[in-house]
Amino acid sequence: MSDTRKASAIQEYRVAKKLGGKISPNSGAGLWNKSDISIKVADLDIECKTCMKQKNSFSIKKEWIKKSKEQGFINRIHNHVIAFNFCYEDEDDYYIIDDKLMKFLVEKLIEESDNF
Repeated sequence: MSDTRKASAIQEYRVAKKLGGKISPNSGAGLWNKSDISIKVADLDIECKTCMKQKNSFSIKKEWIKKSKEQGFINRIHNHVIAFNFCYEDEDDYYIIDDKLMKFLVEKLIEESDNF
């Protein structure tokens, strides 16, 4: 296994464990499951991106977002996320979501705050 595949596998395992997702075989390179991680009960696909060395910045490519959305369509999943971090060894992961998912999150946060 190459160093980059190992680093990606470490991040995918960590994100899947944090969120209760299932890692796709071969990082989604198969015929059917095109994302790195799926959470079927949440109708969510996650595409993971990481760095080999510690960085202070990370560029998100528009093509990654478009590809993630296309993969979601292929997988018949309506919600898609890009998970990234500044080094695969970091415990902190960050997520890029679209406005539909952000609106849903805000609604749920408001509901939760009403319960206090």
